[in-house]
Amino acid sequence: MSPLEVVRSALRGLTANPLRSTLTTLGILIGVGAVIVLVAVGNGSSKAIEASIEQLGTNTLTVSSQGGRGFSARGGGQQQQLTSGGITLSVARQLTNTDLAPDVKSVTPEATTSATVTAGDTSVTVNSIVGTSVSYFEATNSPVDKGTYFTQADVDASRQVAVIGPTTADNLFSGQNPVGQQITVGNLRLTVVGVLAEKGSSGFQDAGDTIIAPITTVQRSLTGYGALSSVVVQATGASTVDVAESEVTSILDNALGVTSSNDRTYRVLNQSQLLSTRTEASKTFTVLLAAVAGISLLVGGIGITNIMLVTVTERTREIGIRKALGARTGAVLGQFLTEATALSLLGGVLGVAAALVTVNFTISGIEPVLVPSSIALALAVCVVIGVFFGGYPAGRAARLRPIDALRHE
Repeated sequence: MSPLEVVRSALRGLTANPLRSTLTTLGILIGVGAVIVLVAVGNGSSKAIEASIEQLGTNTLTVSSQGGRGFSARGGGQQQQLTSGGITLSVARQLTNTDLAPDVKSVTPEATTSATVTAGDTSVTVNSIVGTSVSYFEATNSPVDKGTYFTQADVDASRQVAVIGPTTADNLFSGQNPVGQQITVGNLRLTVVGVLAEKGSSGFQDAGDTIIAPITTVQRSLTGYGALSSVVVQATGASTVDVAESEVTSILDNALGVTSSNDRTYRVLNQSQLLSTRTEASKTFTVLLAAVAGISLLVGGIGITNIMLVTVTERTREIGIRKALGARTGAVLGQFLTEATALSLLGGVLGVAAALVTVNFTISGIEPVLVPSSIALALAVCVVIGVFFGGYPAGRAARLRPIDALRHE
């Protein structure tokens, strides 16, 4: 019996029960589609995290109080306790000493709060109101789309000006040009001088839901003059981040009277280290998603075994007749293996097609990023599943004695 005839016999066997073949194929389709889509979601999540961190720059350090926000918020009806031993503006300025920190490019203090903001008859809650310096926009990679930044003169004179995020602009002005408009935060009235460019989301926080104002203005009217929420430190380059971290730590320990690392009331977050850690975590997450989806493929393979066993039982007399007429064991084995592999491979191809359509949609806020190798792997696994899970039924069919098969009712 030629290989071509074996394939033809297998295809005839599959088309004899189209509903059964379709349902079996569906199990593989779901499994393959799930593997490809979930790997794409995991990869998309990883890319989003990397982009979020890289927006701040891999040559950046973020210094924050270990106890959380360390300032007193008087605006927006909020009150917070000052953090004992926190980093104040005067301490942050010591980090700009080029003799003690030659590898530090810029120091950006941040005093952050949240409050209800009003523009005309519209009021919204803005989760991130940041008082900072002019260097904030470069340090955090926050370009302006409309208008301009505030200036050092605005900071020195504590002028009531602000740059707002695109989300805040849409919420307060709904399509109007915010530049030149006024907004009210508590008892503070600010004039909008610029709108940030769209930046996307960072984790669960919308980066566009923000108001940036001179730190002197925010401290005077909203947060008070206590400890800062954080300080963003730019190193002179990606290769000097670790050295800059040591310099910053040394200055802060001296300024805050820290004698032991266990006594530190602050922490320094290295963006490059964070990027590496998050990337590894995302890879692990992607592998776990693929493993969960792989269970679907396993279930589909078991379904193939079940259906092929039923097929062998139903076609026992056919097998007996064929063997009685001279069909070899290898031909019978090849026919049923071909049927199982064809079912699995067809399901795999349809699963890939379904996955290619699905990855074009946003899933739970994540833009899936297709991994081409996952397609090749999924199709290869389909062939393996067909051969492996179809092997036992095919072997059982091939081992039937003609006399026993012919007696089967």
